[in-house]
Amino acid sequence: MSSVNKKEIEKFSKMAAEWWDPEGKFKPLHKFNPIRIKYIKDNIIYSFKLKSKEKPLQKINILDIGCGGGLLSEPMARLGANVTGIDASDKNIKIAKLHAKKNKLNINYFCSSPEKLKIKKKFDVILNMEIIEHVEDINFFIKSCSKLLKKNGLMFVATLNKTLKSYVFAIIGAEYVLRWLPIGTHDWEKFVKPEDLKNILNKNNLKIEKIDGMNFDIFKDEWNISKDTSINYIAKSLKV
Repeated sequence: MSSVNKKEIEKFSKMAAEWWDPEGKFKPLHKFNPIRIKYIKDNIIYSFKLKSKEKPLQKINILDIGCGGGLLSEPMARLGANVTGIDASDKNIKIAKLHAKKNKLNINYFCSSPEKLKIKKKFDVILNMEIIEHVEDINFFIKSCSKLLKKNGLMFVATLNKTLKSYVFAIIGAEYVLRWLPIGTHDWEKFVKPEDLKNILNKNNLKIEKIDGMNFDIFKDEWNISKDTSINYIAKSLKV
């Protein structure tokens, strides 16, 4: 079996050169990134009771799945984590490697899907950020990810809820009206309700500890964590 959806990989490979352009096709992700970084960092520090101020994520082994050009891998490395980034697009990985080298960051990048990753060690933290709505089979994908996570390790999953509101805002609004994203970036049928995600995680020895919403404040032009999970949400789960 494979968790890779070839059409999705081709779609993102075509845009690979624009990963680090804050005004390019990944502009929404650049705006999204600060709140993702803070949420992940704060939750890792809290869960692992970390004390270091300068490099708060020191000695934490993180696997960033669907890492793209490294927008999340690089900040995690700067925070002191040992980062491995994987992506099924070879073009994305080439961009990520080049950018990390230019910024003198030691990140292990591999062109791979989780089920094909040939690494013996298990990770403290796995990041599945805005990836599960692009995979071929979510059940198989999460099962493969769970095998790579240590017991008592954390998995973060950020995705889109399957609601009428998410269709109106994330697809009609973001793709067709505001043109924040290229048309066809998302397929509403692949969006996942929190209760469905919870069931899939439970089946794979992952217990959800919290689910938070992520909302865009159009007046402040920034993303915030909220209780509203009707469009974007992020789940933190523990490997049991």
